[in-house]
Amino acid sequence: MNQQLCPKFEKAMNLLNKRWTGLIIYQLLFGSQRFTEIESALPVSGRLLSERLKELEEEGIVTRQVFAEVPVRVEYSLTEKGRQLEPVINAIENWSDQWIELVELNN
Repeated sequence: MNQQLCPKFEKAMNLLNKRWTGLIIYQLLFGSQRFTEIESALPVSGRLLSERLKELEEEGIVTRQVFAEVPVRVEYSLTEKGRQLEPVINAIENWSDQWIELVELNN
């Protein structure tokens, strides 16, 4: 049986499969956050975080809001499209709680 992958499903999996993307979305499920808040919550470089946020913004999953203050304040939040991923992220979290075991390495 030779089944073709749905192109939309494949694109979604490729997007979510990028390193840190799922965790960035998970972090933003807690509400709007500044770049530094996201960066301090995740062990990701600023350059890579900026790249992922830009990709998520281009996909319409994240919105970037600039506040005209001194200094300028920028906050990132999930769009409606991004918030629709919450049940998916929660299902992965529940599955991992039940099935994933962490192996601690002794140095």
